[in-house]
Amino acid sequence: MTSGPPARRASHGAPRVLLEALLGAALGAVDGAAAVARQLSWAADGTLVVGGAAVPEGAPLSLLSAGKAAVPMARAFMEAAGGRVQRGLVVRKDGHGGDLGGLVGRDASHPVPDARSEAAGRAALTLAESARKDEVLVVLLSGGASALLSCPAPGLRQADLAATTERLLSSGAEIVAINAVRSHLSALAGGQLARAFRGQSIHLLAISDVPGDRVDVIGSGPCSPDASSFETAWQIVTGLGIERRLPRAVRDHLAAGRRGERAETPAPGDPSLARVRARVVARNADALAAAAEAARGLGLSVAVDPCPLAGDAASAGRAVLARARAAAGDGPRIFLAGGETTVRFERAGRGGRSQELALAAALALEGQRGVALLAAGSDGTDGPTDAAGAFADGDSVARGAARGVSARDALERHDSYTFWQAEGGLLRTGPTGTNVMDLVLVMLGGS
Repeated sequence: MTSGPPARRASHGAPRVLLEALLGAALGAVDGAAAVARQLSWAADGTLVVGGAAVPEGAPLSLLSAGKAAVPMARAFMEAAGGRVQRGLVVRKDGHGGDLGGLVGRDASHPVPDARSEAAGRAALTLAESARKDEVLVVLLSGGASALLSCPAPGLRQADLAATTERLLSSGAEIVAINAVRSHLSALAGGQLARAFRGQSIHLLAISDVPGDRVDVIGSGPCSPDASSFETAWQIVTGLGIERRLPRAVRDHLAAGRRGERAETPAPGDPSLARVRARVVARNADALAAAAEAARGLGLSVAVDPCPLAGDAASAGRAVLARARAAAGDGPRIFLAGGETTVRFERAGRGGRSQELALAAALALEGQRGVALLAAGSDGTDGPTDAAGAFADGDSVARGAARGVSARDALERHDSYTFWQAEGGLLRTGPTGTNVMDLVLVMLGGS
């Protein structure tokens, strides 16, 4: 998929083509490389400025880039300031590779961490702990870093973190809750990487994949103060009803933390984090604004959903259609929504939250004309599949049935990928170089 707004007036008779073009405009606005490049400049005296904060002249500079957009973010930094970087580490998701500009690269697993994730996490800690007193660390963070930099706290094993992550994901927990738990099972999340840093200052540039664009939640906040506690983590797992399904070591670790026998993550006001300068450089709202601008440029009226996508994916699919229909406007128009939903399952088929949202929407649209929906994960990967999402319209259910798949059965089994693969609605973009949660684009009044 190419990024940027459509070059010419798109046909209203081709809803999928139009919606994919608008998605391209959205993704182009939050491209990881461009987002980092916008934050880098040189002062008149030759001082490097990162996110509005000057890097002291002559200070040794190191770089850590982690997440689904780690490679393009690191590449942009190296193109602008590579001559200043003395050492660095790029931690990327499998399949999200590319030229690293001479930096050390590590591949790791997402969304469930593996042994490579632990090795990458320990390498990041070593980078921080071995810094010179005058060293400056630039951290480029994007969604996915929680799993890619997965370093177990003392007394825990990587298998404990992997099993806990699986339980949290299958429970339908939202990302803020998931990361609060993971921070208390990690040796570097929740501000602990910054606490371990022995150098002068940290400059953090982050692409937000979380509601509210909170830097303490993005990538589990390795350089940010953590307002949650061991008690918070325990309340989350008990509220989800999964405490008995967690590894015994995890339950014991959380219990010890609640008794004060484990060090808490750095809280707001912790002096060890005063040297961190953080800035969010791309967010879901930026993507929606770019899609809206591109649609208006094509003469379409646009409404942006005031309700961020959240909660159960299937319910969100039906709800966003209802809000799209309720939005004022005559003739062909576009309705845009963004956020992140969840899928709760025990035995799942194949798919992701955007594909499931689109499948629920397809059922709600069955037999109707003039409405089409495109749902996509902005990183290009929706769940453990090769698709970013799916396109749905009033004929999707019938097309699937003609090819031997039932939309209702697929939704009940959380097997949306199987349906869309047969029906033809899968959207494949490949890795996009960014990650700003999910995007849903609805066209109304088209033919």
